[in-house]
Amino acid sequence: MRRVVITGQGAINALGHSAGETCAAMREGRNGIGRLHFRDVERLSIQIGGQVRDYDPATRFSRQQLSLYDPNTQFALIAAAEAMAQSGLKIDDALAPRTGVVMGNSGGGLQTIDENYRTVYEEGKNRVHPFVIPRLMNNAAASHISMTYGLKGPTYTVSTACASSNHAMGQAFETIKLGNADAMLTGGSESMLVFGGIKAWEGLRVMSRDACRPFSKNRNGMVQGEGAAVFVFEEYEHARARGAEILAEVTGFAMSSDASDIVMPSREGAVRAMRGALRSAGADASKVGYINAHGTGTAANDRSECAAVREVFGAHADELMISATKSMHGHLIGGTGAVELLACIMALREGVIAPTIGYELPDPDCDLDVVPNEARDADVSLVLSNAFAFGGLNAVLALQRV
Repeated sequence: MRRVVITGQGAINALGHSAGETCAAMREGRNGIGRLHFRDVERLSIQIGGQVRDYDPATRFSRQQLSLYDPNTQFALIAAAEAMAQSGLKIDDALAPRTGVVMGNSGGGLQTIDENYRTVYEEGKNRVHPFVIPRLMNNAAASHISMTYGLKGPTYTVSTACASSNHAMGQAFETIKLGNADAMLTGGSESMLVFGGIKAWEGLRVMSRDACRPFSKNRNGMVQGEGAAVFVFEEYEHARARGAEILAEVTGFAMSSDASDIVMPSREGAVRAMRGALRSAGADASKVGYINAHGTGTAANDRSECAAVREVFGAHADELMISATKSMHGHLIGGTGAVELLACIMALREGVIAPTIGYELPDPDCDLDVVPNEARDADVSLVLSNAFAFGGLNAVLALQRV
């Protein structure tokens, strides 16, 4: 099987408008979660989130482009541009059919949906913009990335709630590994911070009103975020031949389904996904130094994940580090795994472990090293990225230093 490496990364989210800014904020343990600003936010019980700040789409895109791009697509294109620039990948006639796009997304163009529901139901208008469908469809980001760079290989969107990005990146990994492409742009994006989006989530009663505190005994729920992260995955020899800088190697991927409950996580499903990723990577559990946790800040998720880690790693669970960066950037739902992969790459390349901020009280059910509140210098060579979604859909990636 062919080896798969990462040669470019890009991002925009509550922590910054680039991958570099995002990683700098993670190193500093900076909190990107704050009061939300959008129409009718005062009608919501939940008024905090990881919103992209100081963002003016008119400085990034033309008026014609903005008529086609929901913010979900805008964020994906911004992240893709940064990833492609760093990678230096040049798409010619030979490479175009061998390069594709797989993106993770859950809500689609939710801002477009929210705006046009207002137009029809609240304002009583009988017509909407003719581009509403192209803006709101879940595959919009993947399609526009493909068109922007002339990528003619496998291109599609994966939608598995909170695991969408990890599933997408796993599919990109396997596409290259099996020889069906030489390069793939992959990651995830999401923009659900609108009145209708938050109002719907309020109904689940899993949202915090003040902060995201994964693994802390006094946690009280998750906090949503928005943004995107995109990576250039590339076949190892192809990257070497063109002299590309390699950020990390993707070595394993596994998926599982809990097949038990639509919202409550299963320890057993998480166990099978982590063990599967290690098996895929041909790695021993004792070699893992860091796990980027799903770590949403809900009691059910945190405790289930910690129990799964203990079962998979045994005594080694006391030696590894596990942190939840959602505490800083919020939960991007379909885009969250992609932003979290930045922390995994940072751990491998820079030897910096992103912290779990907001940690205040130890929870005996989460008695792991959760890297509380401050980043840590550490030498790690193998890491996992966990994503465990509503619907019981699990996806775990394994990465190593090259």
